[in-house]
Amino acid sequence: MSYQTITLVKEAGVVTLTINRPPLNPLNSQFFRELDRVVAEIGGDQEVRVLIITGAGEKAFAAGADVTEMVDLTPLEMYDFCRLSLAAYNRLENLDKPTIAAVNGLALGGGCELALACDFRLAAETARFALPEINLGIIPGGGGTQRLPRLIGTARARELLFLGEMIDAATAREYGLVNRVVPGNALLSEAGKLAEKLLAKPPVAQRMLKMALNNGMNMDLPAALLFELESFLLAFGSADRVEGFRALLEKRKPEFKGK
Repeated sequence: MSYQTITLVKEAGVVTLTINRPPLNPLNSQFFRELDRVVAEIGGDQEVRVLIITGAGEKAFAAGADVTEMVDLTPLEMYDFCRLSLAAYNRLENLDKPTIAAVNGLALGGGCELALACDFRLAAETARFALPEINLGIIPGGGGTQRLPRLIGTARARELLFLGEMIDAATAREYGLVNRVVPGNALLSEAGKLAEKLLAKPPVAQRMLKMALNNGMNMDLPAALLFELESFLLAFGSADRVEGFRALLEKRKPEFKGK
């Protein structure tokens, strides 16, 4: 299948999705439709275990939503635009497989929100992050006001959201916005190494772990602990668990089958 805004490479259980609108890779409605479709397809593809998202070129991961498309929209039309982005980002966040944002440059506005919807964020040393919507007379509409404070805490999130200022990769690492900062020429290689580590883990337990994390964040503690227990028991009932226990007792490397 051909796409207008992205390119896909599938290799050894890993799909690399590249936002292909250089040099700034702005996110338009077509991108959100394509992202939503691709993530849905990955969710049903048993051969795919990890998704990596990056941007074409060296300048930007995604420098925000496409203002040229947004500028003349009515509030109702803008509502439909935001619903597209929210649907795509929610599907990405809830994909039952690990996702990695390999942030190769500017991650502004919707681009930062896209990275926030991933499980892991690796940043090139030249990467920059911001939610600058306040400077345009608006606020984030793709999950920024909700995912950011859940990730880095309300104090730092308020600073970034109210000031709309850009931070560098090192500061993003300090804030907990990214997991790791690496040289730009090693970004995809490091993302690949992380993907390889994730590929070695049991798929059923990965799915249950992601469900427990994502759903538990929106529950009170007693309900979240119960949900965790239920997720644990589902993982415990898997053939992967039997293999993991046997491998431990037999002092060998487990061979997980995702069952």
